[in-house]
This record gives sequence, C-alpha cells and structure tokens, in this order.
Amino acid sequence: MKDLKCRNYAHRGFSGEYPENTMIAFEKAIEVGCEGIEMDVHLTKDGRIVIIHDELIDRTSDGKGFVKDYTYEELTKFDFSYTFKDKVGFCRIPTLEEFMELVHDKDIIINIELKTGIIPYQGIEQAVYDMIQKYDMHDKVVISSFGHASVMKMKEIDPTIKCGFLTETGILNVGEYIKSHGVECYHPLFAMLNNPELVADIRSHGLEINTWTVNEVPYIEMLIDLGVEGIIGNYPNLTKEVLERRGLR
Repeated sequence: MKDLKCRNYAHRGFSGEYPENTMIAFEKAIEVGCEGIEMDVHLTKDGRIVIIHDELIDRTSDGKGFVKDYTYEELTKFDFSYTFKDKVGFCRIPTLEEFMELVHDKDIIINIELKTGIIPYQGIEQAVYDMIQKYDMHDKVVISSFGHASVMKMKEIDPTIKCGFLTETGILNVGEYIKSHGVECYHPLFAMLNNPELVADIRSHGLEINTWTVNEVPYIEMLIDLGVEGIIGNYPNLTKEVLERRGLR
C-alpha cells in the first residue's frame, strides 16, 4: 500500500452523488480517485453479510423492516437506489463478497464498520474475518465499530488485524482507553477534534486518527492541518481536490 499522508476515504462510497453503500457508489468512488472506502455490514436472516448502514431498510430502500428478518434473496427484491432512482435506476443491496471482488486487487484501504451497536449479530466478526482472509485483505483493512465489544471480539480472532473505536461523544482519557485495549485507531466525529488537548493526548499514545463525516472544504483544511491520517467524507472528489491543492498528492 502507498504510504499516504491523510488518506481520502469515501464514506459509504461516493454517497454524496450516488446511493450510499451500493456497488455504483463504490465504483464511482474508485473512479474519482478515493484511497479508501468506508462501508457498513449487517447479517441477514440466513447469515449473509450485506452492506447497508441502518438496521432497518426503510430509509434507503422501498421496503420496510429489519435486515435481520429477511433472507438475502428476499432483500434483493428491494430497490436501494434511495433518493437517486432517477439517476441510477434499480440498485440491489450488495454483499460483502461482491464488494471484495471489486476492491481486492486495488490499491485502497477498506474500512469495514461492524453494525453491532444495536443488534449484536452473533458470529458477524468471524464471518467478516473469514471473508477478509478469503480475499487476502488482511493488510488492506481497518475494522471499526461503535460496539467496542465487537472490535474486541475481532481482536480475539486475530490480534494483528487493524481496528478502530468509533465514537461521536467524548471519552475520558481516550488515548489511554484505546491504547489499553490494543486498538490502533480512533474514529471520532470530526467536530470532536477541534480540541488541541484531545488531539495531543491521542498523538501521545501513537494512535491513528480517521475521522467522519467531512464534507466541507474548511473542515477538510482544518483536519489536514491537524495531521489526521484519514478523512472520511461523502465527496471523495472534493477531498482529493483539497489534497492536490495543498500539494499532498
């Protein structure tokens, strides 16, 4: 992998212009030159790993109900084009395996978010790990979750796999907390980083910072100046433009 300063991650793919967490959003993110892709995984009723942000399919599809209550085959009948139907037509929910087929031979990092904060999908960590191994992606992946216990399950499976704790609120002694659990990355809401003491604490523990969801130039500039390792945004084309203008690409 390229040793990049401030990696440009596409948040749920190129989700500012295409339906989030769909194959077309991932393909378009790659086309505009993203250096990483962030996406979210759940388990279906029949144990398939599918890519979708919410536990419910209501917001991003023309169906209703929980992902966990449908088989994969049943989910494929729904249209996940979200608000972009007129632009892209019908979009089927993707599986993690389809995504791996797309990215495994490309020079990008993938950030897989385990959506276990609300529904503790039994066995999702092992299922995701097995897919990572199948496609030889160990060194091209970061596992993150708001469910920190889920991250620790992944570390039990493989202590060497790179992981990050997601947060959108403050944690006391956050650097010590993350480091003491053997986790390499901190994935905070970007607004939390406008605090020099917090950033200094994280840096003192040698942690990598990948922050979300950054969609406006002033904030991209601010985070570059802070020296974060990853900017996760809905417009990877915009982040790329700023990085190029700053002479970082």
